[in-house]
Amino acid sequence: MLDLKAIRQRIAEHPLAHVGPGLITGAADDDPSGIATYSQAGAQFGLNMLWTMLLTYPLMAAIQSICARIGRVTGQGLAVNIKRSFSPWVLYGTVILLLIANTLNIGADMAAMGEVLALMVGGNRGLQTIALAVASLLLQVFVPYHRYVRYLKWLTLSLLSYAAVLLTVHVPWKEVAWRTVAPELKLDVPTVTVIVGVFGTTISPYLLFWQCAQEAEDMRARRGSAALLKDAAAAPKELRRIRWDTWSGMLYSNLVAFSVILAAAVTLHAVGVTDINTAAQAALALRPLAGNFAFYLFGIGILGVGAIGVPVLAGSAGYALAEAMGWASSLEANTREAKGFYGVIAGSMLVGLMLGFTPINPIKALFYSAVINGVVAVPLIVVILLLASRKSVMGRYTASPVSVALGWMTAGIMGIASVVMLLLG
Repeated sequence: MLDLKAIRQRIAEHPLAHVGPGLITGAADDDPSGIATYSQAGAQFGLNMLWTMLLTYPLMAAIQSICARIGRVTGQGLAVNIKRSFSPWVLYGTVILLLIANTLNIGADMAAMGEVLALMVGGNRGLQTIALAVASLLLQVFVPYHRYVRYLKWLTLSLLSYAAVLLTVHVPWKEVAWRTVAPELKLDVPTVTVIVGVFGTTISPYLLFWQCAQEAEDMRARRGSAALLKDAAAAPKELRRIRWDTWSGMLYSNLVAFSVILAAAVTLHAVGVTDINTAAQAALALRPLAGNFAFYLFGIGILGVGAIGVPVLAGSAGYALAEAMGWASSLEANTREAKGFYGVIAGSMLVGLMLGFTPINPIKALFYSAVINGVVAVPLIVVILLLASRKSVMGRYTASPVSVALGWMTAGIMGIASVVMLLLG
């Protein structure tokens, strides 16, 4: 007979249970809509888009690390810090656009999860989508953060299924290594569109809000912890943890994305399948090429990252608006203590779910979401860099020159990407 208490205790004591927000944030970046983008990159361009993961990794890790630092040093989320340091139009403009983009993304992710589940086990796709959405919402609302976050961390292991797919197919590793550093690309509209999509998917505003909020949430969940501005003794250890946690979490995220691009390249692109619109379509296309095992591995990955990505999308929207409005915002709070916060989470998930049952094309919805993310990302990154460099905000714990330099590089590249995306739209 299973000893559930002993199992829960072993889970709580496992090293994975003590990993910080970086792992979850990195995994959430590979949500179903991200998997669709990476699959399209591999299917359309083969091995020639693998280089993007080398470039996005340090940029993504640097800006996420800065956000984590702001949250741990100040003990507050991004919206609170923006509210204290900038004009209201900066705050509310950013938050409103974030809500719109997140809601569209939630709708696309939930639809993909329902479609994949129906492909794997049969049944009604609509009903399964609703069931997944209700289960996700109930977990967020009624399970305290310190318990819920453990399950999210274990779910990150589902991303390993994408690496496992590579074990089922032939991979020309020498060619992979060469094309990763020396791609063959034309500077045309299709190429630029996919590059913009990859960057927009990998460096998204909702991840920045989530990372900062989760550092503050983790701090509050630990007894005796305080913001580093008030607890200088804890600073060296905590800042080292943030660097390790964030850079390793983003590395995990980018390795998974690399695996997805590679899997699509050596299977779909190799036989001339170059147009992938959804993550579910990518999984289905793998079936006749790599077999049922690869199909189920890919499908499990989509369900796993969706179970992480949807709460992060809804949660980051909840944190952003609640902090902007001055409402209580914590996944540790009950519904009576944080009505507005949970209301935003429920509302964004409900609207996103409803979008899946409308004539709105999910691919167009994702495109508009990417446009909004591109528009929001650049000024948001600039604001984050200004916050992280101000002693009035960070005290003696301002961001390092290297992180700031990588952050400005990120803003520059994302700025160019936003202009190109708007022109192509």
